[in-house]
Amino acid sequence: MGKLSVFKRASRFQVIPVMIVPVMIGSVGAYAWTGEFHWSLFLITLIGAGAAHLFSNMINDLWDYRSGVDIAARETAATISTNSGFLATGTMSVRTFASITWGLFALAAVMGVLLTILSGPEVLVFAGLGALIAYFYVAPPIRFGYRGKGYSELAILIAFGVLPVMGSFFVQTSELDVRSLLASLPIGLLTTLILFNHHFLHWQSDKASGKKTLVVVWGERRALQFSKLLLALAYLALIAAVVFQALPYYALIGLVTIVPFAGVYRSLQATNPSPAYLPLMGASLKATVRCGSIMILSLLIDGLI
Repeated sequence: MGKLSVFKRASRFQVIPVMIVPVMIGSVGAYAWTGEFHWSLFLITLIGAGAAHLFSNMINDLWDYRSGVDIAARETAATISTNSGFLATGTMSVRTFASITWGLFALAAVMGVLLTILSGPEVLVFAGLGALIAYFYVAPPIRFGYRGKGYSELAILIAFGVLPVMGSFFVQTSELDVRSLLASLPIGLLTTLILFNHHFLHWQSDKASGKKTLVVVWGERRALQFSKLLLALAYLALIAAVVFQALPYYALIGLVTIVPFAGVYRSLQATNPSPAYLPLMGASLKATVRCGSIMILSLLIDGLI
């Protein structure tokens, strides 16, 4: 593989839309709600948020490898590992992997400093909280992802919903607005659903290595019910955002993205082999990107008219 291909696999670049979409919602929301939009600030925000997201992916892999979670996922039968696997297989040295990881953090930090200078010191709050969540998601001593009490789900809602949407809105306007908070909830909950559903793919190895996700703590049956609840909350949040005029009424077209889930959930039993959850992961990722794109487009149209 070429260096770019290696980087993309190591950083799990293919899932970067889950960060790009909320940044765009906040930025386009600023245009729709206030008429403010600055391309330079948008691009800096996009680069910084993207680098921070890739850093989060890689630092999670690094700590999962050090704690034995990554290796356990590869050694446990019928488990699908969602890490890059570069460390567990020896494809990349820990030193090289860590250098790339912290290089991404440095890039995100530089973008954060630029935005602080251009938009105000409050940007540090958004950037700082995002950095803390990204690092301590699996890093000791906090380890949100290992505690199995819903902390990790709350962290994802904040890091992939509230912070990027409200933060990118603030960067454009230097103001806070409840509409940006309301608009952050549907996309944040859908991204949380992706995170939650991906635990089904390797919960047996998580359990073996001591990683207490909610799927490990609750078991498949109860966790599946919670997955459905998260889905319902996400689309109820979309409706609420329209009702309270954070989004135009035609953003409700996003509700159609819930349709594929019906067949996926219907195909799942109380207990399932790991591969059975791959369609659920696919539906979650597609719904997040598609519903988020509809939100962006609806805000853009609202701003133009």
